[in-house]
Amino acid sequence: MKDRLKDFALEAGFAKIGICRPDAVPEMAERLATFVADGRHGQMAWMADRMQWRGDPTALWPAARSVIMLAEVYTPDHDPLAVLDERDRAAISVYAQGRDYHDVVKKRLKVVGRWLIDQVPEAEIKVFVDTAPVMEKPLAQAAGLGWQGKHTNLLGRDLGNWVFLGAIFTTVVLEPDTPEISHCGSCTACLDICPTQAFPAPYQLDARRCISYLTIEHKGPVDPDLRGLMGNRIYGCDDCLAVCPWNKFAASGRDARLAARDDLLAPPLAELAQLDDAAFRARFAGSPIKRIGRDRFVRNVAYALGNSGDPAMAAHLSHLVDDPDATVADAARWAVLRLQRAG
Repeated sequence: MKDRLKDFALEAGFAKIGICRPDAVPEMAERLATFVADGRHGQMAWMADRMQWRGDPTALWPAARSVIMLAEVYTPDHDPLAVLDERDRAAISVYAQGRDYHDVVKKRLKVVGRWLIDQVPEAEIKVFVDTAPVMEKPLAQAAGLGWQGKHTNLLGRDLGNWVFLGAIFTTVVLEPDTPEISHCGSCTACLDICPTQAFPAPYQLDARRCISYLTIEHKGPVDPDLRGLMGNRIYGCDDCLAVCPWNKFAASGRDARLAARDDLLAPPLAELAQLDDAAFRARFAGSPIKRIGRDRFVRNVAYALGNSGDPAMAAHLSHLVDDPDATVADAARWAVLRLQRAG
């Protein structure tokens, strides 16, 4: 059964599959509690909510007997760091350059789940992709897919670290795989490159300093001390992922829906600064970027324009200094002042 399940999952398009018990990572609850107690989750209140479920899969669904973890690869075919030198262009995280992965991965998970039920009609399943109180990365390590690197993201010797994770909880008892161990060694490339020094120590992240968090999850004005460090990154940050040496062995992305859209590879900041709510929604339909809304997005664009170092860019901010959204207006005024000083 397990071998056939793995074969089917790979045929369905997943890059790797592994299995663990729901109670395979008993230290998860304590690690999560410490992270939240230290305030490192920032404004992500959802991490504190339902911690008893998030930290203990057996509490989330007591009937579950196995957790099937699956990896979907989205390895880019371009250098994600190259756009950082194009200061008049926007840097968008690779994962957000294609179709929303939630839709793609969840549909594939359901295909695998239906296959399992066909084999074991009495089986029950629950499918999760990132939006439920499930700590996918520790479970994926327990299932042997890879390990959480010093940048806290999952990476594998045969996957690299450009992966989406999905989980199928099931009442079917399946033999667990051997957990993976860290193979980071003495490498600190991911820690050293972080623009905001968001890693207090190896294998630890303070989300409050992470550019991915600041551009996506953080509401309101960003700390002025961090704005200049964001560069032209307007949605997410790939620096720590892009420099990982294990990516030389990374699997190639298989699903064309996750491939980068041409208009999201390095769009002009001046163009993005003009988006009103309707234009924003139209441009990012089907993209994960849409979920942060126009105001937070344009706030990020304003910071990036301010970091361009080109005083001529101030012209693209003039209409935003009195924007109805106070945070956008604040970002635009900060950017104009910064550009004036640069001139």
